[in-house]
Amino acid sequence: MHWISHFLAGLFEIGWPLGLKLAQSTGTRVLGIVIACVCIGISGFLLLLAQRQIPIGTAYAIWTGLGAVGTFIVGVVFFKDPSSFLRYFGLSLIVAGGATLKVAS
Repeated sequence: MHWISHFLAGLFEIGWPLGLKLAQSTGTRVLGIVIACVCIGISGFLLLLAQRQIPIGTAYAIWTGLGAVGTFIVGVVFFKDPSSFLRYFGLSLIVAGGATLKVAS
């Protein structure tokens, strides 16, 4: 159960940078701020639950990694952020680091 809450925390971690991106436009400023605040609150709470069973270093690294990878993908798909082989290689290093921490703990 703790890994499920941890995974969900990582998904909500994607929501707050998305909310901040939406808040850059006048028409979606308030909505974006609300999305960012709600997502960071839920994400933090779920991380708190996950850390009851997952070591703090592993939990935090994987949580931020999920947020970074997810936010990158959202940026490329929906906001036309640049993508290249090296950027995807960097993402693979983040994933490999998280997997290594999980296996080692």
